[in-house]
Amino acid sequence: MADPKGFMTTPRRDWPRRPVGERVRDWDEVYVPGALLPIVGAQADRCMDCGVPFCHDACPLGNLIPEWNDLVSRDDWRAAADRLHATNNFPEFTGRLCPAPCEAGCVLAINQPAVTIKNVECAVADRAWELGLAPPRAPDRLSGRTVAVVGSGPTGLAAAQQLTRAGHTVVVYERDDRLGGLLRYGIPEFKMEKRHLERRIAQMRAEGTKFRTSAAVGRDIGAAELKARHDAVVIATGATAWRELDVPGRELSGIHQAMEYLPLANRVCEGDLEASSLSAAGKHVVIVGGGDTGADCLGTAVREGAASVSQLDIYVQPGADRDEDAEPWPTYPRIYRLSAAHEEARDLVTAPAADADARLFAASTLRFGGDADGRVRSLRLVAVDAARQPVPGTDRSLPADLVLLALGFSGPDRTDGLIGQLGLALEARGTIARDAGFATNVPGVFAAGDAARGQSLVVWAIAEGRAVAAAVDRRLTGTSRLPAPIGPYDRPMTA
Repeated sequence: MADPKGFMTTPRRDWPRRPVGERVRDWDEVYVPGALLPIVGAQADRCMDCGVPFCHDACPLGNLIPEWNDLVSRDDWRAAADRLHATNNFPEFTGRLCPAPCEAGCVLAINQPAVTIKNVECAVADRAWELGLAPPRAPDRLSGRTVAVVGSGPTGLAAAQQLTRAGHTVVVYERDDRLGGLLRYGIPEFKMEKRHLERRIAQMRAEGTKFRTSAAVGRDIGAAELKARHDAVVIATGATAWRELDVPGRELSGIHQAMEYLPLANRVCEGDLEASSLSAAGKHVVIVGGGDTGADCLGTAVREGAASVSQLDIYVQPGADRDEDAEPWPTYPRIYRLSAAHEEARDLVTAPAADADARLFAASTLRFGGDADGRVRSLRLVAVDAARQPVPGTDRSLPADLVLLALGFSGPDRTDGLIGQLGLALEARGTIARDAGFATNVPGVFAAGDAARGQSLVVWAIAEGRAVAAAVDRRLTGTSRLPAPIGPYDRPMTA
């Protein structure tokens, strides 16, 4: 605790975003380059070094937050990077993408703005790369055991890196043409530039992890063959079975799932395509779903040149402050937040106002309307109450040339053959069944991340990848020196 009075004398300052008019013209990250480092030391000084740091418990990874806050405030980047990487393989991912449940659990947040934990984390991660403090960590010796990791999202990458460092020969199988899972094709470039992902993959290759892309297990590679080839298999395919919207008019063209839309924009950024075939340019766009994926669609549509954008959220608009009765500290509160994408969409709201927000809260889709060619042209909605029941007399229509469904995911893909070929048991909600040690009903096969846990946060994905790696290492060798921060049922299913 470098400054015992820092939390009293220093106000919270977040990493500033670039002006809206500038950032919507490109796909670069939304923050001002170079603006974080000059302010992050004073922000770290706001950490009170609490006797009971609730930020630890609020973080699924158990990040050593007060420790690296103190080290950053003292300008000791090497030690800060060591403490950060002790619990988190990819802090530059979480520092950009995590909604920061740690900040909700910050003791300072009881009556003041929380410490900017997420910004400090990101600064440490980026500084570590700049100063060469994140070298490859190849194992001293090999165990002679091989592990297949199916899926290269954050869970699969974390599991693979931990198991490689433990001395096992690890092969990661990815069905897409590039590595990264949703980090690659689901997260827009303006939220996380893919250079951060490429840098970590290069580090993993140097450590000895092997990768196979365009290799769909269950289709291109038989699942039983894969199991026979390796001593253990980790299923980390994510939750990619999207939820549908069963309302009249769904069959009209121009209505697409978010994960049909977002990957095309990312492929444009990768240079694979000159333009997306689902581009929002000149179109009236309606996004059904009020979560982060919907906001990603929103920011993408703005950059593509949409004529107007609206985002439907079935929940009532939350208040600006925590509801102490329903969501007391240190739980993660549902409060009104204005993301970068919502900031950017203000000028494209159908009826702009001084406080314009592209989101329509407490709104439910009734049906879609189309033209003679079978293309969607409108969306009929109705207001709902807190119990999600329609409010009579509130239905109205929005113009809609492109509708994007961002309703979340129900579990892993069950059409590619992987689950059926292995004979994996499923939970009632569609996720892969496992025990407290991440083991499935098939000996030698483990499941982690969204495929087994259900749709969750990037920080949970990494935590599960680290934990399943420790479980596999213990199964293969009888013991493990890998940290096991969690078990699959140690915490609630949401943040």
